[in-house]
Amino acid sequence: MAVKRDFSFRGKTLEQLQGLTDEQFAGLLTSRGRRSLLRGFDKNVDKRIKIAIQLRAQNKLQKPIRTHKRVVVVVPRMVGLSFAVHRGNSFEQIEIIPQMLGHFLGELVMTRRRLSHGKAGIGATKSSTAITAR
Repeated sequence: MAVKRDFSFRGKTLEQLQGLTDEQFAGLLTSRGRRSLLRGFDKNVDKRIKIAIQLRAQNKLQKPIRTHKRVVVVVPRMVGLSFAVHRGNSFEQIEIIPQMLGHFLGELVMTRRRLSHGKAGIGATKSSTAITAR
């Protein structure tokens, strides 16, 4: 029988993490995330997060937060929000879950598609010279 494990990040529960300030949470991150967070959270994204949290408290439907900023660190107050992160040619929607804490938004959205080769064209192989091009 499998026992469901509660989420913890560096020994702290989600409720404890949500009570921390950004500076306190930065102390739990790796050096790159800590440096990025201590240099300042992006003001435009922060403003949109606050608006989305207010809408969620009022039980209103919120649109995903669209952003080109892929270097934003996922902090505890973002859990449960949806983001549309730019991937180079389009926006990909993601829902922030507790396991994403401490990661960057860019790590969660891939920019390259899976490579899939088609079949060889006319003249690509020696045997294809016998086929007439119509």
